[in-house]
Amino acid sequence: MPVVTLLQAKEQQKTVKIWTDEVEHEALAQMRRVASLPFIYKHVAGMPDIHLGKGATVGSVIATTDAVIPAAVGVDIGCGMNAVRLSLKAKDLPDNLARIRADIEQAVPLGAGGFHRKEQIRGGDQLAMGLDKILLKHKDIVKFGNTRKYAHQLGTLGSGNHFIELCLDENDDLWVMLHSGSRGIGNMIGQYFIRLAKEDMRVHQINVPDKELAYLKEGTEHFDDYVEAVDWAQNYAMQNREHMMNSVLQVLVKHLKRFTVTKEAINCHHNFVDREVHDGNRVWVTRKGAIRAREDELGIIPGSMGAKSFIIKGKGNPESFCSCAHGAGRKMSRTAAKQRFRVSDLVAQTNGIECRKDKGVLDEIPAAYKSIDKVMDMQSDLVEVVHQLRQIVNVKG
Repeated sequence: MPVVTLLQAKEQQKTVKIWTDEVEHEALAQMRRVASLPFIYKHVAGMPDIHLGKGATVGSVIATTDAVIPAAVGVDIGCGMNAVRLSLKAKDLPDNLARIRADIEQAVPLGAGGFHRKEQIRGGDQLAMGLDKILLKHKDIVKFGNTRKYAHQLGTLGSGNHFIELCLDENDDLWVMLHSGSRGIGNMIGQYFIRLAKEDMRVHQINVPDKELAYLKEGTEHFDDYVEAVDWAQNYAMQNREHMMNSVLQVLVKHLKRFTVTKEAINCHHNFVDREVHDGNRVWVTRKGAIRAREDELGIIPGSMGAKSFIIKGKGNPESFCSCAHGAGRKMSRTAAKQRFRVSDLVAQTNGIECRKDKGVLDEIPAAYKSIDKVMDMQSDLVEVVHQLRQIVNVKG
């Protein structure tokens, strides 16, 4: 059975429940600070991939009664996963996958801030209307960047740990899996409302244990506006993944025999907030690096590049607020990974995978992440494994 650590620093503080025996001291301190907030519902849950974040811990599930913490949702609002299974087998693939990887890298714009897609993706009229409504009331969002580039960034990957992969499951069926979020526009919206929440704390003279835990309370001026904006960004993130998936499938059409997409198509967030019912009570649930895992709900838990990934089915465990881990979780910082490892280590750890093997992605080396096998073992009461995937192609921004 998973190890669940129960912590309670003060009598009035809510409990912290963690589905692992491997947690940093600093991350534990973050969890305790979140648990001390007056609007926490029941307890704070920490997933097996838990690690230090900004304000709130990555891999945490925070249920609240009448407030939300913008920094807990973060600035990559709606970041998540998309996966589809194809009617193709390993035997249908060419021996050399380099050309497929190169064409995917051409079809999907990659990289951090830029966008080399000059044309806008069609079908964004509803997105435009929603964003215009938000900007009409919150004009200062533009101070955090160029809000109009959202139309060009729709269908682009980004950088960091965002990726596109081709994988094979235990039956040698081919899957396409990708990871990305709301790009620059989500970052701007997130930064703007984090600042507003901090200003609210100052105006109302509310002390929080960490300035990044500044919150917006229901019934106050900015709460409804944030909920509307974050919902827009989460929708944008989901559409972003759908557009990228279509681009990847178009590449595969050129290289592989005719195929269809099976019924197992999943598109799920792992940085988001939503209104949910738990134990008959309507609460806000923020998942920062965690996915929803209601009973029989399909989800995706990726490993690092070079490690296995999993398609899972939720068990609807109420103690985790029907949640589970979103991935392997980092065990060392990007800086530490670059200092500790060499390109030769990356080559060895990604043996057999068609991917970048250069210093530009050294911070994403598999050894910088926790063991995905242990992460899965620690949450056997949260999820059931449906498919186990192994990567054969990996594309990084």
